[in-house]
Amino acid sequence: MKLKLNNKTIDIVVAKDFSTRLMGLMGKKDIHYGMLFPNCNGIHTYFMKEEIDVIALNEENQVIYIYRNVPKNKIIKISESPKKTSILELPKNASEKLYIGSILKFED
Repeated sequence: MKLKLNNKTIDIVVAKDFSTRLMGLMGKKDIHYGMLFPNCNGIHTYFMKEEIDVIALNEENQVIYIYRNVPKNKIIKISESPKKTSILELPKNASEKLYIGSILKFED
């Protein structure tokens, strides 16, 4: 899956199974892709090697929260139901032109 953002195309890995959801971007360096966690309303950045941007999306892929440059050892919990939200983890500063209300379009 791909996401076009800020005139760049970012590869997106969809975290579908338990182990992919558990590991996420932990331990990765020089992150150049994103991870989408469907039906998810919280993440942590324990064991991360670098900061990331964390975007919460509603059912229409509309941005409802933006957390930029999240450092390691943080927990982010979105108040909405996990069945109605998804979390998108992106490389640091990838979300700089996003705003609340933006609608993201993913391509296969």
